Amino acid sequence: VRSPAGASKQDVRERVWDYLEVSGLAAFPRPVHGRIPNFEGSHQACCSIRALDVFHKANEIKVDPDKPLEGVRLAALQARKTLLVPTPRLRTGLFNKIVPPPGATKEMLRICATSQGVKDFSVPIGLDGKARVDLVVVGSVAVSEKGWRIGKGEGYADMEYAMMVSMGAVQEDTPVITIVHDCQVIDIAEELLDDHDLTVDYILTPTRTIKTNCKRMKPQGIMWHKASYCATVSYEMLGKIPVLKSLRYREKQAGKDVILKDEHPDLANAAKPTVLNEKAMAENTRPQAATGSSQIGQQYIENDSLSPRLEGSGTLTTVYVGNIPPSTRVSELKHALREFHATPLRLNWQGAQHRAFLDYKDKATAASVVSSLQGLSLGGKTLQVELARNQRNKGQVEINSQK
Repeated sequence: VRSPAGASKQDVRERVWDYLEVSGLAAFPRPVHGRIPNFEGSHQACCSIRALDVFHKANEIKVDPDKPLEGVRLAALQARKTLLVPTPRLRTGLFNKIVPPPGATKEMLRICATSQGVKDFSVPIGLDGKARVDLVVVGSVAVSEKGWRIGKGEGYADMEYAMMVSMGAVQEDTPVITIVHDCQVIDIAEELLDDHDLTVDYILTPTRTIKTNCKRMKPQGIMWHKASYCATVSYEMLGKIPVLKSLRYREKQAGKDVILKDEHPDLANAAKPTVLNEKAMAENTRPQAATGSSQIGQQYIENDSLSPRLEGSGTLTTVYVGNIPPSTRVSELKHALREFHATPLRLNWQGAQHRAFLDYKDKATAASVVSSLQGLSLGGKTLQVELARNQRNKGQVEINSQK
């Protein structure tokens, strides 16, 4: 495959996909168009990773869930490496860890390495999971011997890497490998590359192992607005990837500029990082009883002051928030809920039990909140956020604002 002069990234993708199909090199799932393409000989290419020193030295390996990388996932499991995969479209977090059942046979490990195995034998890892990725393996549609890579166009590999940088999960020298067919190794014009594009250090094909010695810098983290060497985030992307909201909240708390380039001015102003002195911070984190709220020991219930009567409260849907660190104050949770536009009609804080209950007007609103708060950390712990399995006992003491 050759990349003609003046070709766009999409032109390159279409030529590679077309060639794989017409040449008979494409493998299941087909057609390969719109995908990280699987190809005849992908397992052979994956097996080459066993000969790399960077593979032997790695303890934790992050491998994308694409079909042509199945052999790498299997090799990692067989070598007793910690295998991490990104969660599908990053809807519920960044990583899932593949955990084979005790005493797994070779056949069971093969199942664990498949897309179905990723679903059945993985557990999520929160943003505070202290992941330290030693090796990253990504799929590609096209790649050059210089290490310049073109993905399928959705930007998830670039975003995942930038998020790992922001989490401290990868370092500048963490190697990146891609698995492709020989025909996918082509010349790529440098002007096609964006600052946020991920480059690779090794290319494995059915016949070759290429060390790129790539000099181009990899993404340096999420910069939220357009800047050099970053994966940029749109407001639409923020809505689609809940874990991005958690990373944004974390970086805002650290005083970083997290305003998005395309963010609404009013929302942008609300999102500006605020620097507080110690006295102000102490005031901000001290639980206070305000209009419509009361605090009794470790139990604290607040009603939305705009809805003092909570009309139709019998149909409210409750969200459970667990794994709250003992040192966390109710004001910290309230602040986080405001940041995520998830302020409830009523908040029942049970600090002694490390939990809280949030009431919303209907199930759709509550489900949206659960999705938005996935991966949220407070006090160094990822909160457990889910729809409450049972509504609170009707006999529970509640202090309403009208009392």
